[in-house]
Amino acid sequence: MPYVIASPCIDITDKSCTEECPVDCIYEGDRKLYINPKECIDCGACEPVCPVEAITQDRRVPEADAEFTEDNKRFFTETLPGRDEPLGAPGGSHKTGPIGVDTPMVAER
Repeated sequence: MPYVIASPCIDITDKSCTEECPVDCIYEGDRKLYINPKECIDCGACEPVCPVEAITQDRRVPEADAEFTEDNKRFFTETLPGRDEPLGAPGGSHKTGPIGVDTPMVAER
């Protein structure tokens, strides 16, 4: 997974990153945004525009937020509450619109 959105995004969801992403791989949960690891092309366009510095490369995620690397993957690979199947890689967040639900880890914070 090239880039990860960590805890500073919770309850902020500024969405500047979604405007910069050339492949539309940043999806909106309820309280946080998530980068689809299968759709991200590792360009880094999202990182400098995040006003709360929540986006980093997966290998540079601060230790305090290390759990967000796996949690970001779970958003796409596990069935989220209220959904019938995992989101997978639908080909862009504009196709799905806001997902409206978070992973259990984010929802519990």
